[in-house]
Amino acid sequence: MSVLSKEYNACIYARLSRDDGDKLESDSIINQKALIRDFISKHPEIHVVSEKTDDGYSGVNFDRPAFQEMMEDIRSGKINCVVVKDLSRFGRNYIEAGNYIERVFPFMGVRFIAINDSYDSLDRNQSDSLIIPFKNLINDAYCKDISVKIRSQLEIKRKKGQFIGAFAVYGYLKDPEDHNKLIPDTYASEVVRAIYKWKLEGMSQGRIAEKLNLQGVLCPMEYKLSMGIKVQTNFKVRKQALWSPRSVTRILTNEIYTGALIQGKTSTPNYKVKKIVAKDEAEWIRVEDAHEAIIDRRTFDDVQRILQKDIRSAPDEEVVYPFSGYLKCGDCGQNMVRKTYTAGDKRYTYYICSTRKAGKGCSTHQITGDELQDAVLQGIRSRVDSVIEMEELLKIIESLPETQRNVFNYDAQIVKLKEDIERNRSFKMKLYENLQEGMIGQEEYFLFKKSYEAKIQSAEAAIRAVEQERQQAIEHNRESYAWIDVFKKYQNITSIERKTIVELIEEVIVHEDKKISIRFRYGDQYTKLAELLGNYSDMAAE
Repeated sequence: MSVLSKEYNACIYARLSRDDGDKLESDSIINQKALIRDFISKHPEIHVVSEKTDDGYSGVNFDRPAFQEMMEDIRSGKINCVVVKDLSRFGRNYIEAGNYIERVFPFMGVRFIAINDSYDSLDRNQSDSLIIPFKNLINDAYCKDISVKIRSQLEIKRKKGQFIGAFAVYGYLKDPEDHNKLIPDTYASEVVRAIYKWKLEGMSQGRIAEKLNLQGVLCPMEYKLSMGIKVQTNFKVRKQALWSPRSVTRILTNEIYTGALIQGKTSTPNYKVKKIVAKDEAEWIRVEDAHEAIIDRRTFDDVQRILQKDIRSAPDEEVVYPFSGYLKCGDCGQNMVRKTYTAGDKRYTYYICSTRKAGKGCSTHQITGDELQDAVLQGIRSRVDSVIEMEELLKIIESLPETQRNVFNYDAQIVKLKEDIERNRSFKMKLYENLQEGMIGQEEYFLFKKSYEAKIQSAEAAIRAVEQERQQAIEHNRESYAWIDVFKKYQNITSIERKTIVELIEEVIVHEDKKISIRFRYGDQYTKLAELLGNYSDMAAE
């Protein structure tokens, strides 16, 4: 049989990828196939037996599902001809594309046709050996150029605080008017707040997951599916996915809920290698206040402190014991452990050093649960009373002129600038009198007038800048003393709950003779405020 009369069983192959910079209209799958069918209609020796499409797959590698299916058909002898719109649809890696065209297809007896590049391996001539590799190289270079541009554009968006993820994290939605901005999801954001609240109250991630499942709250993946968002996962093992301790932990440790957007944690080595590698934290792109926060920063930090502690859930209890993870031995510094015993009809609780319990030394000191509760409650009351008293003194100091508070005297600077303005206005008004009296000429009049006007404008601009700086300083002072409100919430405290311990205490140290010392949170701020008040008292005494 002559070459011209040979029959060919062909596969129409089409590919499209936005990542490669393909023109979505002219390179659409429909247009590619229409062009190929029109070409084949004019070649009666070619019969279409299959069509393969890789929609959304880059041409920089050949690990594409439809392409691999086509190669299996070639190996089984089902097809012996491949037709594509052009070489770029076949692939953009000039080394691998050239290997298939120059070696693999000829070896397997496959006719290869790239219509728009006027290439047909059946009619190959001397110039093709130079032109085809060159075209493949251009396609490869084009893909590299597009990759560099896309990476740089994404980098710019990250630095601007624009969200570039495919899906919004649970608790947020993409803004319908700006898909690079996150807005709180009314329903899911309340679930996130509840998760943080329960954690502060002492619930473990496992108990939180159980509670959500019992309440029928859809887990993040199922919630996305219920909203019509198409997501795929390889981890789903049930008909309906459920909340798990891991999914709860992911929410509890994600800073995105504070309004911070952290992106660029992973990357790929280059446009040909798609393996995802983790980047150093120093290379992450972080933008604060990129979107509305669901969880305030203080709550988030409190939860992170809890997660770092060695806390075990109480058996048959929904929450951990109030002091779990917060009691330390005053001698060896190890955790105190909770023990119980029964005497008659009563159950008693006491705490002992974990080192002593393990038989590795340390003293025999211990404290009962009631004694610990009473001592800590008294310590909290004493600290709260002290903080409230300090706040009252602070209010008195804040009502005094700023010069007496050792703070930059913004008001004095503003007064000085206003005096300069009035003085220059006065000089400007006298200029006309001097001109009328012949003391200065017209040229000097306009020169001095312009000079005074410039000085007035400069002073007015300086006043605006100082006022803005003064306001920022006032707001900074308010933020510096925001911790006072945390303690004030407990001025009428009558009992100790888990949340109380988390918000107010770093650790409770148990010494011998049932004595304790409490290391409160915000210790540095407390000390600085005490020093400030002490310095003021000394100045007042003088």
